[in-house]
Amino acid sequence: MTEKSYAEMTEQELREEIAKLKEKARKAEQLGIVNEYAVYERKATMAAAYLIDPKTIVKGEMYRIDGAPGEFFKVEYLKGRFAWGYRLGGDRFEEALPISILLPMKAGK
Repeated sequence: MTEKSYAEMTEQELREEIAKLKEKARKAEQLGIVNEYAVYERKATMAAAYLIDPKTIVKGEMYRIDGAPGEFFKVEYLKGRFAWGYRLGGDRFEEALPISILLPMKAGK
């Protein structure tokens, strides 16, 4: 059996995959297997990126980073399901973040 890539999955398949990965992450966390927990969480984040239309991420805009209170990210460009840009404050080095962890600056958006 060949596994589908996230790009080939339907929205329903992606949601089911995310639920499975979150459950595996929860079990790994309960067992204290930190590295396995981190892998499943990252996979779930990547799968979630395929539920978001990249056109909703605007180049030059600032976004909050989910899971990083008080940190902001300025998008310079998109490549696939990653937004490339810079975090505000601190060192100005370019990095890529999955679009699924970028939140609009305005909560009501």
